[in-house]
Amino acid sequence: MTTHYPRILSIAGSDSGGGAGIQADLKTCSALGCYGMTAITAITAQNTCGVQGIHAIPPEMLRQQIDAVVGDIGVDAVKIGMLHDPEVVHIVAQAIRQYRFKHIVLDPVMVATSGDALIARETVAVLVDELFPLVSVITPNLDEASLLLARPIQYVDELNTAAQDLQALGAPAVLLKGGHLAEQHEGAQVTDVLLYAQDGAMHTQTYTSPRIISRNTHGTGCTLSSAIACHLALGESLPDAVAKARAYIVQAIEQGKNVHTGQGHGPLNHGFAPVVIRVLGG
Repeated sequence: MTTHYPRILSIAGSDSGGGAGIQADLKTCSALGCYGMTAITAITAQNTCGVQGIHAIPPEMLRQQIDAVVGDIGVDAVKIGMLHDPEVVHIVAQAIRQYRFKHIVLDPVMVATSGDALIARETVAVLVDELFPLVSVITPNLDEASLLLARPIQYVDELNTAAQDLQALGAPAVLLKGGHLAEQHEGAQVTDVLLYAQDGAMHTQTYTSPRIISRNTHGTGCTLSSAIACHLALGESLPDAVAKARAYIVQAIEQGKNVHTGQGHGPLNHGFAPVVIRVLGG
């Protein structure tokens, strides 16, 4: 029997500040005992204060990165992050159809923690039409969900309906992250809602955790989505993968809340308790 590491391919943008994007994904994979690989979609000039510039990687080069990794090493799960223009979305969709990846987590990255736009407006419709039906789960935050649904989401009791409306756009499963609701209330609970199919029916699972007051939240969405991909690659069901990924990110925020990195929104502490890299059989 051959053995291999749990292999996670991150298709996303690079964050030169190291807190989000490809860099956060690789740190998360290592911390959770997985082997991280990358196909970089764009290079950003970025730090804790914001995004100063974005340079797109040519689509053909993106395709070559994916082909090189899959053809030699193989992939157990894919995390998709920043896809800035329609041509890049087309390339990723083609690769998914060709390689039939088993687990695909799509974080529809549209706005950075700093408020900077990370996606062209015309790309949103292409992302929904081409990628939503091909992935395992999408993980929008409230800002992204509001953009996708063209309406604000302001209260916890709106999360279930919003998740259902997002699922109706074509995604088989939706994790709607309600963290921004908690920012309106000191000490409030953070509530996320997972809508997923099981045994021919749709199910809803709600996750709650205490809000951790911290400026160091840069890269939380990237980290959560890559952590979900890791746990799916390790054989967890989607609800359990989400639960374990949330537990990891809560501790990563807690362990990094008092650390000073940069002048703006600092990173999480991805390496607070690293796991020895796993080995899978078969």
